[in-house]
Amino acid sequence: MSCDQTESVIKKIICEIGQQCAAQGQTVSETLVAFVVKAAVLDPRNDFSVDQILTKTDVQNLIQLCVTRLLDTTNPSLSTIKMQVYFDMNYANRAELLSEQHRVVEGRLAPVVRDITDSRPRVQEEMENVYRKIVSYVLLSSGLGSPTDIEVVREVTAALQSVFPQTEMITFISLSKKNKEQQLKNLAMLVTGIRLYNKECRKGGSSIDDLPAILNEAIPSATRAVDEGLNTCHTLAHQYTALLESMQEDQHRYMQLSSFKLKEALFNVRQYEAFLCILLSDAITSAQEVEKMNVQFAATMEQLKNTVQNKFSVDTKEVFPLFVALSNLWTSFQDQILLLSFLTNMTNNLQEFSEIQSQLFPEEVLTSLLEGVTVKSDEERIRETMGTRVNVSDFKNREWLFPETTDNFDQLLIQYHGFCAHAIGVRGLTLPGMLFHGFITPYHIISFQLLLFNAEEASLFNPSFCERYSKPLITPNSLHFTFSYSVVLEQSARNADKCLKPTTKFDSSTQTDTHILPPTIVTSYEWNEWELRRKAIKLANLRRRLTRAMQTDLSHMRRESSTQVYLPKDVSTQTKRDNSSSVPRPQIFLEGLQGGSSPTTHMVKVDLTRAVDET
Repeated sequence: MSCDQTESVIKKIICEIGQQCAAQGQTVSETLVAFVVKAAVLDPRNDFSVDQILTKTDVQNLIQLCVTRLLDTTNPSLSTIKMQVYFDMNYANRAELLSEQHRVVEGRLAPVVRDITDSRPRVQEEMENVYRKIVSYVLLSSGLGSPTDIEVVREVTAALQSVFPQTEMITFISLSKKNKEQQLKNLAMLVTGIRLYNKECRKGGSSIDDLPAILNEAIPSATRAVDEGLNTCHTLAHQYTALLESMQEDQHRYMQLSSFKLKEALFNVRQYEAFLCILLSDAITSAQEVEKMNVQFAATMEQLKNTVQNKFSVDTKEVFPLFVALSNLWTSFQDQILLLSFLTNMTNNLQEFSEIQSQLFPEEVLTSLLEGVTVKSDEERIRETMGTRVNVSDFKNREWLFPETTDNFDQLLIQYHGFCAHAIGVRGLTLPGMLFHGFITPYHIISFQLLLFNAEEASLFNPSFCERYSKPLITPNSLHFTFSYSVVLEQSARNADKCLKPTTKFDSSTQTDTHILPPTIVTSYEWNEWELRRKAIKLANLRRRLTRAMQTDLSHMRRESSTQVYLPKDVSTQTKRDNSSSVPRPQIFLEGLQGGSSPTTHMVKVDLTRAVDET
């Protein structure tokens, strides 16, 4: 059967199971049905072979088996599978969750950014319209206030105008699309920092929530809720384990109690406990990060106050980095709010899958069953068997690993979430395994995961019972791995003689310097005897040689020579002089021009002009 045909058959089986469950009034998801089908096929108790084609009878039996299991709401195993599927489909680590949230926010802002960067305003009215869009982007990007609140819009506009007045729009429009997007991000951070500073100075920011105070109150509350759930899990797990041990010692004492459902309830509690431990670890990490951010935020705000100090003008190189730092810290506070909301939702939703405990075993019933039974905690069991060690010589063809003889022992993967493999496989109990016990069997390919044991159970271990109760208890975030591993395990069990003994592997790296010591190469060294002789003859001939130089008439003009000149100086000379001289004015008088008594006119010329040397 090809892969496409196999996929088509599986889809039909899943669809048929979903329809039959819906007909009985039980709505189930395709993911849940798929995992139930896979678990049923891989369970050796159902006699389904994974390497053979299922017949029509096998398909009908598989459908009926899965429908019966999905409709049995009183079975804790179904709640455990639902819990595992829910956690596997919904849980994400902190980095993935924040990355996805930032991607969603950028996707929502993308139309606004595209509208701003693609606009080409030409008149003043269009310029103002683009500026209003920038204000909207800054407000939406920061998440501080509602865009419909006029006071918030005015506050954002005033803060934006202080760092990006409308006169800068011409320069902004001339930028490339990539540079525009980067400047929009920078403006959003600057405006956010300014608003946070104004809020600290009580000059605005009334719509901004006090996120540090909210986190300081909400994180301890969420941590207490997870702690309470863990304490309840521990109590129920210890009580169920004590009851199962008592039932195995005296089978006639609890005739009205189903040991099978009690074991399934124990696995449900342990799975719920494992998931709560992950959520508690995330809550503790959030508390530590928020504490550090509070210190950084207070220090940055104080530094900003000291820089400004009621000045009318401040250098942007000093205050802008501080505004950006405040904005980044506030974004981190917003991320912690998101993580806290996710943590609270996961805690509340996981609690629904453990409510079957109170339905099957109410507190008053459980109290009456525990009369005369000693309930031990996991810590007490570990302390009781702490000094007991396994005698390795009692086990043939098995390799035991101990912390003192195994490198990176604390980094090895432990199967069954660290519980004793023999107690799970044979007795159906989740007893804590000892970290100083682990083994690798030659016919089980588990070199990537080790088995832990309780010291009392180790000597009784039989590997053939390893898979009897392994399915209900799945290590967190390894649901897909567990099912694929079961296929390998079943195939290796049928071909035990062909499997090689697994070895413990871990990543390591080494580095060797090319030359540790400084280079000592003698470049003048020669190994060739004839080369040494040639050099010796050359040196001997040079001793009898003289170097002479001469110059001829034909070649003396070809020698290299150089001259040096001085650049002209800025000087001035005067060759013209203004001068003047004075000459005497001519003074000549004529007498007798008017005539007289005589008929003849006699004219007399008198020259009274002074001589030149007299002037």
